[in-house]
This record gives sequence, C-alpha cells and structure tokens, in this order.
Amino acid sequence: MKVTKELRNLSAEELQNRLQEFKKELLKLNVQASTGAQTSNPGKLKQTKKNIARILTLRKEKEAKA
Repeated sequence: MKVTKELRNLSAEELQNRLQEFKKELLKLNVQASTGAQTSNPGKLKQTKKNIARILTLRKEKEAKA
C-alpha cells in the first residue's frame, strides 16, 4: 500500500518517468530470468509487473477525472 500512496502523489509527468524506469527494470529482470542467471531477489519480477499495473491504473483514473 505504501507504493500506491506514493504514486498517487506524483504528477502525470513523474508517473510517466517512473513507468519508464519500471519497464527498463522489467526488461533486465526478464533477460536475467531467460538466461538462467541467479537473481538476488526472485520476487522482484512479480513486484515490478504489479508496479507497472498500478501506474497504468492511476493514469487511467486521472484521465477519467479530467
């Protein structure tokens, strides 16, 4: 819940920047998983996907309000 509260306080531009960061991180994690490399945190992949979904949901909510 802490992440969602933090994301709600961001502007549209900041949300877009965070979305790009999470997508880059997801790409790196997918490459690591596909090559079989040992990851330091195996749950990070799932958490990153959830964060991307949270940002997309918040963007849609803000568009609906406007």
